[in-house]
Amino acid sequence: MTRPFAAFTAAAGFIFVVSTQSVHSAQSNTSSTYNAAKVSAAKTNGKTTIANTAVQSQLHKLAVQVNVNDPAVMNLALNNVSNAARHYSGLGQKVEIEVVAFGPGLHMLRDDTSPVKARIKSMSESMPGLTFSACGNTRENMTRVEDKEVPLVSQAKVTESGVVRLMELQEQGWTYLRP
Repeated sequence: MTRPFAAFTAAAGFIFVVSTQSVHSAQSNTSSTYNAAKVSAAKTNGKTTIANTAVQSQLHKLAVQVNVNDPAVMNLALNNVSNAARHYSGLGQKVEIEVVAFGPGLHMLRDDTSPVKARIKSMSESMPGLTFSACGNTRENMTRVEDKEVPLVSQAKVTESGVVRLMELQEQGWTYLRP
């Protein structure tokens, strides 16, 4: 169990920020404490400012699954994407977001059937860290069943397997969301 806290100390016009965490192991019923301090302070014209470079440069990574052909779910996913991007932007932090569509959810990225393609276009233009991945397996199956090439929106990139793509992103530390 992790319990973070921060202590602020002022001395000689500088403010120091120290973060301490206690880690408890349930298996061995032991605990260890470690201290981590990332202190950055500057003094200009008698005023002290804090620049927490660790927080500002932190990169957040969000993988969003869409696997149903439901406009409400597609819009919810895009709302979640927009809210996460706005939140971290407001904090001055970076976020990468990848929406992975597979199965019936591929309709989200189909140029001929997407109920949200205008929104995808708009969001892609205003959010450089946003990626849309279309499952290649699903696209092949839809192409075979419909006996025609399945067109995708220009913002979509094809990945071999949507499920495998989500697994890989999670293995790389991405946060997974299924709206």
